[in-house]
Amino acid sequence: MKRVLLIARREFAAYAKTVGFWLSLLAFPIFGVLGGAIPALMMSSEPVRQVVVVEEGPQAAGLTAAVHTALRLDQERREERRREAAAEAEKKGGKAGASAAGDALRRLGGLRLQIVAAPADLEAAAPGEAREAIARRYLGDDLPEADQLDSVVLLNRVDGKPAARVWTRRATDDTVEDFIRDALRGANRREAFNTAGIDPAVVEEVEHFRPAVTALSPRSASGGEVSFRDQLPGIIGLASGFILWSLIITGASILLNSVMEEKSNKILEVLLSSASASEILTGKVLGVAMLTTTVMLVWGGIGAAGLITAAPETAAMVAEVLMEGGMIGYFIAYAVGGYLMYAVLFAAIGAFCETPRDAQTLMGPIMMILVVPLLVMQMALRTPDAPVVQILSWIPFFTPFLMSARAPSEPPLFEVVGTMAGMFAFALLMVWVAGRAFRAGALSDVKLSWRSFAGAIRGGGK
Repeated sequence: MKRVLLIARREFAAYAKTVGFWLSLLAFPIFGVLGGAIPALMMSSEPVRQVVVVEEGPQAAGLTAAVHTALRLDQERREERRREAAAEAEKKGGKAGASAAGDALRRLGGLRLQIVAAPADLEAAAPGEAREAIARRYLGDDLPEADQLDSVVLLNRVDGKPAARVWTRRATDDTVEDFIRDALRGANRREAFNTAGIDPAVVEEVEHFRPAVTALSPRSASGGEVSFRDQLPGIIGLASGFILWSLIITGASILLNSVMEEKSNKILEVLLSSASASEILTGKVLGVAMLTTTVMLVWGGIGAAGLITAAPETAAMVAEVLMEGGMIGYFIAYAVGGYLMYAVLFAAIGAFCETPRDAQTLMGPIMMILVVPLLVMQMALRTPDAPVVQILSWIPFFTPFLMSARAPSEPPLFEVVGTMAGMFAFALLMVWVAGRAFRAGALSDVKLSWRSFAGAIRGGGK
């Protein structure tokens, strides 16, 4: 046991003492935050497009007003959604959460577009080439920046239907084009209703209507309306499955690279002179498990500190679900079984590989298999009792991830006991198989193949 602990400590220290490990450890939450913040920053930093709208001839009368109406309605809809989001956030995170949600949505703003008055020469020019030549000049770089425009919209009618020619400064920017298309579609709809004798006020009221829909469930905490507290276990379960997948794959990959590197450098031969292959395998698996636990504790600590600071009420609910709901027990149990399965498998593969190229040929098929739980976990959140989810949950390689995601839905006890027993039984089988393969691979220069792997299992490396 002493040699196993020494090997585990050596394996842990080999990574934990490096600057790169801690940088990559902290980089994940940082880039996670940036991944959510950058799109918002990009949207909020978009310039406001200066747009001129010109009606070309009496047949286009009323289309400018329709465009202005469409912009006003868009702003009103966005403001209404902002208020709804703030009200929902207040229910979940108090007034501080509502204020933060409202500020965030306000900073994102709505459509970054402003309709400005048309220059006198553009307005007075004759429709056709003369007007479009002036439009080109305002969209170019020859005029002072204050006089330049981002888009010129020339409204007209074709066969009695609204139409437009949209000139833009940037050929790749279709924001104004999309907005004008929607605005003219709405104008045509209102005109059609008007022609049919339907009151325009009724049309506008219908377009503004937003039904009040309340989600109810007998399984909610109140026995009626569904609250954020009722949805939180599902969110935590899905997050647990993804985090578990990331931790297990990260740890198993570290173990694969460690064994492969030590075999190519002949360090494994030195270790085998003072410890058995089983002790080396156990020590390495334990050392990387300690490393993975460190990663989980750091990520968990950063996440908990951020949540407690930003939304203490939500943090209290998360703690309640994890502790009283038993989610932490599910996570630990499936983490242990899942890590054991994948760690010994990757260690055995690493013992047969001497170069990254050898390992890459095997990592591809394995990662393709591991994509399956990532896809099914989202279905497990919505329909945890779907047949495909239930069947895949019994496959040991998928069990840790899918059962973590299904845990909040309280699956039948026989499924919990059965899948967990199957997972640990398969994990023990993998330990036995991987132990024999690791011993054979560490002591030989044979390349990994089905024949060599099967021979190692049969012979145990003798």
